[in-house]
Amino acid sequence: MNAHLSSEHTSPQDRPARLTVGVVGAGRVGPALAASLQLAGHRPVAVSGVSDASLRRAAAMLPDVPVMAPADVLAHAELVLLTVPDDALPGLVAGLAETGAVRPGQLLVHTSGRHGTAVLDPATRVGALPLALHPAMTFTGTPVDVQRLAGCSFGVTAPQELRLAAEALVIEMGGEPEWIEESARPLYHAALAIGANHLVTLVAQSMDLLRTAGVEHPARMLGPLLGAALDNALRSGDAALTGPVARGDAGTVAAHVAELRAHAPGAVAGYLAMARTTADRALAHGLLKPELAEDLLGVLADGGNQ
Repeated sequence: MNAHLSSEHTSPQDRPARLTVGVVGAGRVGPALAASLQLAGHRPVAVSGVSDASLRRAAAMLPDVPVMAPADVLAHAELVLLTVPDDALPGLVAGLAETGAVRPGQLLVHTSGRHGTAVLDPATRVGALPLALHPAMTFTGTPVDVQRLAGCSFGVTAPQELRLAAEALVIEMGGEPEWIEESARPLYHAALAIGANHLVTLVAQSMDLLRTAGVEHPARMLGPLLGAALDNALRSGDAALTGPVARGDAGTVAAHVAELRAHAPGAVAGYLAMARTTADRALAHGLLKPELAEDLLGVLADGGNQ
């Protein structure tokens, strides 16, 4: 296979079915995506990594794939995964383009949720084909990630002429493409952070409080409850709301705030913020009766002033 593809003579539809793959940034995401592409018949040929942890991940998930400098990765691969932190991506792309590492017709794929394809403009101007493919999944940096990609949604942003190519790559990795407009990428990423990142914080905090209350196995207690709550929320949205806030039980909420102030003062601000948001959504959805909301909102306001 000729590694030097020209964008003037090669459309995405005419590309060879199997591509050589490079990874710049062997964090938790890059090796997993490359391993998934390998299962689809593509051929990982180069990976870059700096830390000991990244080199171990690369060795475990992409055995026998040589480690190279980023520019050398681009020299060997037709499809390059740029899997570096969001804030590092613009500088990386600019540097690769300025040093002549980017080749015309080369597929450059980043996995940032925040960015669309505009961040790849320096490379696009020298002939690269830009794709933004963000897997809506949390990664562990272990082979289990490859299995979790099955059915995972990807936020896809690409020029119209590359849309089919982008969606095809996602499907080959076992994922489900979801088209996100360039301008909507920051909002899309914020939505995922609210759901996934804040969920971890809430669950960990809940387990800490249960331990303080004397529960020996908090994870075992929470597992069925949170699993059911998540399933109900995904099925029914706000209609799945239960608990003292949705019921307008101001006395129980006041007791919660008092106990948290006594035993876990660091949890009070988060409890009040989420309770206020829950009350607003329960009111809007007709679950919280207006006549009960006044006392509840009073407790929440007082709780924030104590």
